[in-house]
Amino acid sequence: MAESKEEVDVLVQRVVKDISIALKRHPNIDEIGLIQCPEALYNRSPIVLVENKLGVESWCVKFLLPYVHNKLLLYRQRKHWLDREALVDITCTLLLLNPDFTTAWNVRKELLECGALNPERDLYLSKLALTKFPKSPETWIHRRWVLQHILRQFSAVAHKTQQRVEAEQPDAERSQFLGSHLDRLIHQEMKVCSDAACRYPSNYNAWSHRIWVLQHMAKGNIKVFRDELSSVHPWVSMHVSDHIFCPSQHQSNTVHSTCPQANGELSLADAACGDRITTVFKLFYQETELCADLIQSFPGHETLWSHRRHVYYLWHHWRQDQDLCTDGRENELKPTCINEPDGSQGRNVDRHKHVSVPMEVDRVSLPDHDSKRLRRGILLPNLLTLQNEHTFVNSILNSCCNAEQNNYAVAYKKWLDTVISAQSLDI
Repeated sequence: MAESKEEVDVLVQRVVKDISIALKRHPNIDEIGLIQCPEALYNRSPIVLVENKLGVESWCVKFLLPYVHNKLLLYRQRKHWLDREALVDITCTLLLLNPDFTTAWNVRKELLECGALNPERDLYLSKLALTKFPKSPETWIHRRWVLQHILRQFSAVAHKTQQRVEAEQPDAERSQFLGSHLDRLIHQEMKVCSDAACRYPSNYNAWSHRIWVLQHMAKGNIKVFRDELSSVHPWVSMHVSDHIFCPSQHQSNTVHSTCPQANGELSLADAACGDRITTVFKLFYQETELCADLIQSFPGHETLWSHRRHVYYLWHHWRQDQDLCTDGRENELKPTCINEPDGSQGRNVDRHKHVSVPMEVDRVSLPDHDSKRLRRGILLPNLLTLQNEHTFVNSILNSCCNAEQNNYAVAYKKWLDTVISAQSLDI
């Protein structure tokens, strides 16, 4: 093992170069890790590559990390000169070992802004760092910065394309390329977030990044949001205790989005009003049904009750918005009898307590894939009522023996009686 300073320098320089060569020659590396090896057993490189997995023998880290750390600090203090290639290699090695070292990410930002570094390469590096450190906040922050840099490039290219269109020089191929590139980036980010969430339970940084991607890269894109719901449903069914924070403002903006998409996807506002209302109703209903199934299947998980409260709160305010929007058409809407889920004939629908949207349901009130298409004429059935929520909670209290489940159910019922009931009286 190397002992003198000269021998250590030669060793770490070789390791830094080996890591750089491995990443360049094998672009499909998808995971990094440490190989527990207290001492160097063979006269060989401590960098091991097996089936797209890059490992670093632990014995060399105590030499490698201080070396690259000091080199970078001396460079930032203008006491030591490093060319761009050396900076890329040193920061890469340092961040794979310690991704929360902000100075290294800042150096790579400078390299990226001056064109010495490809944004895709930095996304790849941060993806690898997250396989070893899935909760690293500095890595997620830098990843968002790189994505914003790419979005600015997209915006500049789109502006130039628009100018050519106005000059009767359309560039449809470039617009199509940008749209497909953006779709690929969104898909890539969702996968990175899912992998990090699987590696570290309740990974707030990963889920916050996922929400940011939806807000800034998939603005109002119906297809992206539907795919997101479809992919998240099986995930939450296998990770019922994983807390996912979803701001109300984000959800409301998703429901009421009016921003048309540059990549050709329609926003909610572009659909017919009736179809849009029906789609939103189905989404709320399906989410509530999923939450009810998980609550009954996995009793005693507070996360599920918190999510149901959040969903019903959004539903309650969305329904109020619909009532306010239809106040000017009161004379046009007539109460109509709706079939209840148990097959009995329900009482007349009060437009002040239900969604006031001119719709017609042909004998079927459940908004599932087998329901007949809603047509114009009468009101949309409102199954997500306060009374039905109380019925659900009472069924839990009457059938469950789990003490924690009962406590969460009682707390949810109290919330319904105080918050939701009070807001309903204010309408």
